[in-house]
Amino acid sequence: MSYRHCFWIITSVLFALGLLGCSSVVKPVAWEAPPNPGYTGVYAENELLKAIEQFPIGGEEGPESITVDSAGRIYVPTLSGKIVRLDPDCSNPSKWADTGGRPLGIVFDQTGNLIVADAFRGLLSIAPDGTVTELATQADGIPILYADDLDVAADGRIYFSDASTKFGAKEFGGTMEAATLDTIEHGGHGRLLCYHPDTGQVETLLTGINFANGVAVSHDQRFVLVNETGSYRIIRYWITGEKKGQFDYILEELPSFPDNIKAGMNGLFWVGLISPRVGIADSFSNYPTLRGMAAGMPKFMRPGPKKYGHVIAIDAEGRVVYDLQDPDAAFPMITGVCETADYIYLGSLVTHHIGRLQKTHFQSGK
Repeated sequence: MSYRHCFWIITSVLFALGLLGCSSVVKPVAWEAPPNPGYTGVYAENELLKAIEQFPIGGEEGPESITVDSAGRIYVPTLSGKIVRLDPDCSNPSKWADTGGRPLGIVFDQTGNLIVADAFRGLLSIAPDGTVTELATQADGIPILYADDLDVAADGRIYFSDASTKFGAKEFGGTMEAATLDTIEHGGHGRLLCYHPDTGQVETLLTGINFANGVAVSHDQRFVLVNETGSYRIIRYWITGEKKGQFDYILEELPSFPDNIKAGMNGLFWVGLISPRVGIADSFSNYPTLRGMAAGMPKFMRPGPKKYGHVIAIDAEGRVVYDLQDPDAAFPMITGVCETADYIYLGSLVTHHIGRLQKTHFQSGK
């Protein structure tokens, strides 16, 4: 059966099902999906993630991101709202704090407070004693409906993403459901924000992002990277110099959906690639009506993420330095990476564990 034949069969099925459950909320926008490089070239399939060790997080689920304090202790946000802390050897997971929401991106500031992008509550700060304080719930009069990831610059400013101003994580049934609806619509509802600790004000830096996700400040403090999950690319927004206030794309046409991004060592940025691109979804990019019908289908019938283990490390020019994969996805749907001197630590939306990989498994020959 030809690809064209399959396409129209699927289209007919979507049409029939969509008529039964068309979404009145999702208003898809036509766009042209970029070429998919697949697992070729710098993304050629490999098994460098096969050696991942996994460590439980006290019965919790969904450790989306990971950060480490000055004592080497490991912190992870979870689906229940708890922040779990582990000893440096990944043992003794215990509840350290509870946001009462859905914490996603986390990072320590210069004074030892854990700054949190909470998808339900906005931008938070957690003191060393576990006290939770709200820093921001709106920007320019628009509520922060899906705070996703963040980073703290050397001057204390907090750069963070509001993934979607339309499909809020709390209002639309959780982070995954809201992300799916925003991606289907492709309406550019995401934005990059900056919190100024001296004034308590939030500045809108960039709008029109198709699901604004991971955020990382460059090592030289010249730009901020933000993952545009819905368009398979990474945006570079300049915060100093001649290009201040401008943006470009440091890496495009990724083979997977980029999730979080985090500054690592030696000038690298680590990107979690949560799932390979879905061919049928790309085929429908220019068919907004069909995508609207897909949004109205039961969740179990929509094209969903494929389990595949994949992370990359890029340099300041967007060149891929490391590409680590596990096609069998023993540790699936990797959202974020945290690098230390000896290891990279891995987070996921769907596991009850964090992952750890010794860097000697992929650094030989580099």
